[in-house]
Amino acid sequence: MTARKQARPRTLLILGASGDLTKRLLLPGISSLIASTVPADREMVAGLRIVGSGRSKRSRSDWQKQVEAALAEAGVRAADARALVAAADYVVADPTSKDDLNQIIEGIDAGGSSSASQGPDAGDVAGLIIYFALPPAIVLTVADALSKLSATATKILETAVLAVEKPFGSDSRSAATLNRRLLKVVSEEQIHRVDHFLGMATVLNLVGLRFVNRLIEPIWNADNIEKVEIVYDEDLGLEGRAGYYDTSGALVDMLQSHLLQVLSIVAMEAPASIDPVDFRAATAQVLRATEVWSGPPVLSGTTLPSRRARYTAGTVGGDARTGETGRGRSMPAYAKEKGVDPSRETETLAEMVVEVNTRRWAGVPFVLRSGKAIGVPRKEIILTLKPVGFVPRGLTGTERPERIVVGLKPSSVTLELTMNGDGDPFGLDRHDLSATLDAAPITAYGEVMRGVLGGDPTLSIRGDVAETCWRIVAPVLNSWRRNEVPLEEYRAGSEGPAAWGRDITPH
Repeated sequence: MTARKQARPRTLLILGASGDLTKRLLLPGISSLIASTVPADREMVAGLRIVGSGRSKRSRSDWQKQVEAALAEAGVRAADARALVAAADYVVADPTSKDDLNQIIEGIDAGGSSSASQGPDAGDVAGLIIYFALPPAIVLTVADALSKLSATATKILETAVLAVEKPFGSDSRSAATLNRRLLKVVSEEQIHRVDHFLGMATVLNLVGLRFVNRLIEPIWNADNIEKVEIVYDEDLGLEGRAGYYDTSGALVDMLQSHLLQVLSIVAMEAPASIDPVDFRAATAQVLRATEVWSGPPVLSGTTLPSRRARYTAGTVGGDARTGETGRGRSMPAYAKEKGVDPSRETETLAEMVVEVNTRRWAGVPFVLRSGKAIGVPRKEIILTLKPVGFVPRGLTGTERPERIVVGLKPSSVTLELTMNGDGDPFGLDRHDLSATLDAAPITAYGEVMRGVLGGDPTLSIRGDVAETCWRIVAPVLNSWRRNEVPLEEYRAGSEGPAAWGRDITPH
């Protein structure tokens, strides 16, 4: 990836630093860069000062302990962590207040925040990164506040980078509004819209798998592929995220964002190069051509291109197929979870069928699915191949189609092939050729931060793409709001509603 030229970032200001995202994902991502064996990764973080900010009252010492703990958990040596921890600072502030933002940003420019911490020389302002680790409901307000700061703070922001977490708005109109607000603060190339699925090693490995292998590249099209499925089923429940999840659900939380981004890489044409302009143009082209499926029914039991459900009480961790609970953990019904408003009828399992209207993919259904509290977690991309045109008489056995299965967690690639030779020399059977990939040394959020800190927007979502993804799911969201698609139920720990059958065959 080619980074745009800029001064090395020295101050990372995390708005919402007291939240779960910072502790669970952001700090571990930075830590994985420090622990990297690649010198360029470590150099990228050298001299970085992490300034946390939030409404929660905490001392600089408390924040430094949190940073230190995150580094230690990621395997960073104490000697390597010492400078970063010592430079870390925390400021209690309301991120929606322009007065508070003025104070923080001007304080960073002056060589510290409201405390006497060490920082950059006065007047040398290059390299400020503002990371929005904030609830989606206030992001627009914060962006608006940043556009109304003092002349001094505004001058500082001229060279700043803004990193914004998904969701980007709540529909295409609000996404466009957010884009306009952000562009009042900085230019488009200074905005990193974060979707950490684009930083997952296996998702990035798709690029090499597709375009470098002679075996794979010629068959990656509608002439050879019957169906594509992108599945991300988890055995986790809300995990304390009811405040956000209950207003979004599986469709917005996963399909509208993460899985559409994965689809864009699965379906894109070969870019001229892996640089920010070419790579993002290729993925954007796919999403512009994507819309809700209009062909014959794909999902069993319904003529509609989408369906939804939410979990009832059950046990997760047993055997979802036999109903054996074993040593699984009990989970209450979603509607009974703390912080959930049952009247919202929020789905925890969503399926949507889309099509990519290009020559390569015309007529191929793409099934996107994600659910919570599923008994058998599955995180994979499945490409089902069309049958061959002719099979000689005398070959007998399995009629299951061949598949290419790309595992997202754990990372793997499997070719499911039909072969003969065991026992009856002309009897066909299924055989798998599988490779498990080594765990990536850099976490998905580490890849995100590598791009943010290095000024490389390759894995950042363009503003127009953020709007396009809302346009794609709008017909589904509208049909659900009109109750044209029933909200079904499934027991926590099961594979989903029994009536849904086995549309997506387990690997």
